[in-house]
Amino acid sequence: MKCIIIDDEPLARSMVKEYLQNYPSIEIIQECNDGFEGIKAIQQFQPDLIFLDIQMPKINGFEMLELIDQLPQIIFTTAFEEYAVKAFETHAVDYLLKPFSKERFDKAIQKLQNQKQNTEQTKQLVKNTLQQNVQSNRVVVKDGSKIKIIPIHQIQFIEAADDYVKIVTAEGNFLKKKTMNYFETTMALHQFVRIHRSYIVNTQLITRIDAHEKENHLAILNTGAKLPVSKAGYIKLKEVLGI
Repeated sequence: MKCIIIDDEPLARSMVKEYLQNYPSIEIIQECNDGFEGIKAIQQFQPDLIFLDIQMPKINGFEMLELIDQLPQIIFTTAFEEYAVKAFETHAVDYLLKPFSKERFDKAIQKLQNQKQNTEQTKQLVKNTLQQNVQSNRVVVKDGSKIKIIPIHQIQFIEAADDYVKIVTAEGNFLKKKTMNYFETTMALHQFVRIHRSYIVNTQLITRIDAHEKENHLAILNTGAKLPVSKAGYIKLKEVLGI
């Protein structure tokens, strides 16, 4: 079983390595200091198992998992019990609450060996956590081989694009494999409104709303963009703007 350890704390990585010495069937093929390194290593080595810290610099463990298509089995390592409980309740392989003992580590490995992880449940955990936290007011996307962190206030609008959404910023457009409903829910607190089945807009950039064909309208942004506003979208927009 190929294994990768992803944790920004050298001591925590050393502890996992030490405990794994009793498990010759698990081979450590890479250690990573953060989520950026973790994604590259997972893509390169296709591990069977990762030990994943949740709170890390740059991007956290949940943001990292969101960018991976095929999830390996995961044992979360964390110093934050609130996250550990969520992972446990959604039936992730297991979690290790730092500092963890060898006995607790052994139990996690036994659970791993006896029960195949349901990756769909792990994906649901990632989705729920990101929605609840709105991830520090940012969105993490893959830009080719790079990872880009986009502060939410820099997003001008979001457009539906088949199985993806297109996130439009002053720097360019970025695709993310999420639904419009996901962003409609997560970004409502940041003055974003779904004005059309295919568009969510940053209301702070709207300069005017023009009538356009029957009961539809156009939202004109200070960037020059013109976005269609449906009848239902216009009602939502008026509520948020107080007009």
